[in-house]
Amino acid sequence: MRSHSRPRTSAEISNSRKRATRGGLATIGVVTMLGLAACAAPDAGGGSDAEGEAVSLDSVNLIAPADPGGGWDQTARAMSEVLTSEDLVGSAPVENIPGAGGTVGLASLANERDPATLMVMGLVMVGAVETNASDVRIEDVTPIAKLTEEALVLVVPASSPYKTTEDLVDAIVEDGAAISVTGGSAGGADHILAGMLLTEAGVDPADIPSTLNYIPNAGGGEAVTMLLGNTVQAGISGVGEFVEQIEAGELRALAVSSPEPVELLPDTPTLIEEGYDVELTNWRGVVAPSEASEADIEALTTLVTEMHDSEGWAATLEERGWADAFLVGDEFQAFLEGNIAEVTETLKTIGLVES
Repeated sequence: MRSHSRPRTSAEISNSRKRATRGGLATIGVVTMLGLAACAAPDAGGGSDAEGEAVSLDSVNLIAPADPGGGWDQTARAMSEVLTSEDLVGSAPVENIPGAGGTVGLASLANERDPATLMVMGLVMVGAVETNASDVRIEDVTPIAKLTEEALVLVVPASSPYKTTEDLVDAIVEDGAAISVTGGSAGGADHILAGMLLTEAGVDPADIPSTLNYIPNAGGGEAVTMLLGNTVQAGISGVGEFVEQIEAGELRALAVSSPEPVELLPDTPTLIEEGYDVELTNWRGVVAPSEASEADIEALTTLVTEMHDSEGWAATLEERGWADAFLVGDEFQAFLEGNIAEVTETLKTIGLVES
């Protein structure tokens, strides 16, 4: 694998797209445009007119760059439900474009011609860009908003002999590839957490690739099937993806990766409480196509902000156990640049990409 040079600065990203630095919220004029009826044109769902002014967003296309069932798919479908039920748009169809930790969807978005398009992404994609040596990087598309954060949970089948995190980690250290762990894409949050646990347990980072039998999956539904079928010994994913099976007694939660216990699993200890100085939360956000104009960016930012401020989205966060982590504009761009640098360094430290 190859490693990448430092992430580009805000100025470099802005210059490469030939647009001015974005602010947080749109102007009143953009809000007015959002309230207008869409033009009866081929791209009536959204986009720019010939003079670069945003047309109304009567609809928006949502991309989940993974199979149905996982966190990105859940987020995209939750957005679609809130956007339409709150009458923010007339329609918000979801398209699944799975593959390579979201980088297949990322490449598709980079070539998307309809600016009224939002793709769900996050920490998993940041890592997948590095581990897959993706030609298209997150810096090549347009950041719109950070939406949520979610703790990860380490689980085993209910019949598993591993009762604690220590039981499982010790078995992996001792038996290596005989113990299989499933999670999201290679280099994503789940894979990173597994590597961090082994590093904390004393495994040399150079030995992690040969010690950890990590089986990536394309979505939460596939992980559940593997766990319930006992084809893998453990799994890592967002709490929301496993909570139903945990509550049903089909999976046993060993620990969560947040600094404090999570509301959906109040009796599950944290990794820190289990004796591992490891903390990692998975964040998710949305990005837009590469060639979105400044007016389109403002319109999309306004739309996502209105969704975030709605009662429907607040109810969704509570129901799913997602923490509100809303950022837009320069704040999100600065966060994203820092996260790319941090994740790249972590992947090197735990031996998942070459230094």
